[in-house]
This record gives sequence, C-alpha cells and structure tokens, in this order.
Amino acid sequence: MPQLTQSRFIDTLSGQISRPVPIWMMRQAGRHLPEYLELRAQAKDFLDFCYSPSMAAEATLQPIRRYGMDAAILFADILLILDVLGLDVKFEKGVGPIVQKVETADDLKTVTIEKAVQRLSPVYETVDRVRGSLDSDKALIGFCGAPWTVALYAIEGRGGTDKSQARIWAYQKPDTLQDLLNVLIEASAHYLKAQVDAGANALMIFESWAEGLPSNLMDSLVIGPNARLVARLRELGVTVPVIGFPRGGATKLPDYVKSVPINGVGLDTAVDPAFVNETLPKDIAVQGHLDPLLLIAGGKMMEDRVVEILEAYRDRPHVFNLGHGVTPQASIANVERVVQIIREWS
Repeated sequence: MPQLTQSRFIDTLSGQISRPVPIWMMRQAGRHLPEYLELRAQAKDFLDFCYSPSMAAEATLQPIRRYGMDAAILFADILLILDVLGLDVKFEKGVGPIVQKVETADDLKTVTIEKAVQRLSPVYETVDRVRGSLDSDKALIGFCGAPWTVALYAIEGRGGTDKSQARIWAYQKPDTLQDLLNVLIEASAHYLKAQVDAGANALMIFESWAEGLPSNLMDSLVIGPNARLVARLRELGVTVPVIGFPRGGATKLPDYVKSVPINGVGLDTAVDPAFVNETLPKDIAVQGHLDPLLLIAGGKMMEDRVVEILEAYRDRPHVFNLGHGVTPQASIANVERVVQIIREWS
C-alpha cells in the first residue's frame, strides 16, 4: 500500500501555511461527473453502491484523476451507521433518505456496537483500495456524520424536514436524546478508528444540521457531543487530524472551535472571513466558504470570490473548499478554473 509521505493538506491541518493552498471539495465525487453517473448505473441502489468496495473506491478516485485534488474523501454516506445499527435505511430517487424512526436509544441497541462496526467492513475495504491507489502526496479523508445530525434523521425519519420533531425531543426528552447521542458517539468513534486503521489519513465530522439551533441547544446537541466524539477518538488511540464542520453554526463557531479539540474547521457559505479571522485562533486550519452555486454560474464573480477567499486567509492555515457540497449542475470547466486559480495564486 503506498503510504502518505508529503502532503500539503496534512501539513495545513498541522498548522502550517502551505503554498499552493491545498484544495478538495465536499461531494467532489458525485453527480456532476459523467464517469460517476456511468458507474452509479451499475449499482442496484445507493446502499449497494456504498457497500461495493470496487465501485465506492472508483467513485472516490474519479475527482482525483480529473482535477488533481490534494485529498480524496471516502465515498460513503453518513447514514450507514444507522443501517448497521439495525434501522431500516432506504434512499429513494427524488426523495432522499428514508429512515426507520426511533423512540428511544434502545432502538439502536438491538445490534452491539462491535457487530455494527464489523458490518461496515466493506467501507474499510474501500479505504484500503483507495489508499493503495492514491499517490503518496494525496491524502485520504475518512468521515462520519456528527451525533446530532445522524440522530435527527433517526428521529425525523427523513431529510428535508423543518427539524422540529428532533428539537422538540431536545425540550421534552433531553435525557432520552442524550442517551441516543451517546450511542452514536461510541459507534461513530469505533467506525472512524476502523477507517484510520484501514488507511485514512484524516477525518471529518459532518454536522450538517447545526443551522438554526438556539444557542443553548447548540451547546448541548452540537458542541458537547462533538467534543466527546473527538475525545473518544483520542482515547481509542486515533492520532490523525480531525476537521469539524458545524454547518450553520453562525456566531457559535468560536465556541465550537474552543471546545471541540479539532485541527481544522469547515466554514459554510454564510460565514464572513473577517469574523473568522477576528474570532478563531490563528493556528487552526480553516476550510470552506465558496458558494457551490458559483460552480454553476462561473465567470468573473466566481473568479473574484476565489481570490478574495485566498487573500482573506493568506496569513493562516487554509484548505480551499466549498461552503457546502458540489451540486449535480456544477460545471466541470468551472471546477477546473477554480483549481487553476488556486494553483497559480501565491
């Protein structure tokens, strides 16, 4: 297996300022690529795709081949952990994920965490295959959904909701919700450790649904559980860098960074770079910002915004990324242009 030797991406997460600025994009492997669509058509459904190491590894590698990104991110889904913990998880075209609802944390205890983590062995095989195919200067990112985000799907039963059911749980059944979060913390920690054991060089925790939470719930549902998850990872002996992404965390972002022992933080589209530089420690790596819709629009506004973000973070560790994932409508030519600008900027 080719091991990672020198990586601008890992150096940046270690607190160094790298030139050129390393780049990868959330959802860089996916529906905007014709080669992905061709590959996806070979799987009977999305879960089959995720659990097929040959296809998942190929999907992970496709954007590296096309764009030369500095890091690949494992092709999987944040809801696989619910699937192996015993819930019925489906992905319906045009609808998204449909998840069997839970009533208590015991609904996730019908399968032991050890057995659940073992059931994810196809994912670890994917990691091994990708690490074996990547050049030694390209990093591989493993990931999981953050406890609150994953719990929300289990409570609401699907995506695309107003999140009210899960928030009402937080008010009416706070102890039950914390029990559920604790199960997910333990399962996710072991899942991430297994990814690292298989060859992942860094980890990312996707807190996709931090947006809109009151400050007190942000503390109890996002910041506290994320901190416990990272602490548990370190207890398990995981030493690779960790990126946290509290999407929509707004003014609680400094509290998140202060309390969660991460090496880098993902920034959503709405965060102001000036706010980031004023409130976050200068040694923590930042990643994100660019509006994914600019990859559709292209042109001068896209190019100017790329340079604006690069200039804003000139004096701190910075990984270039998006504020959310690449959309299916993104232009390949626009992605290529963004990469070119970053490679040429100094």
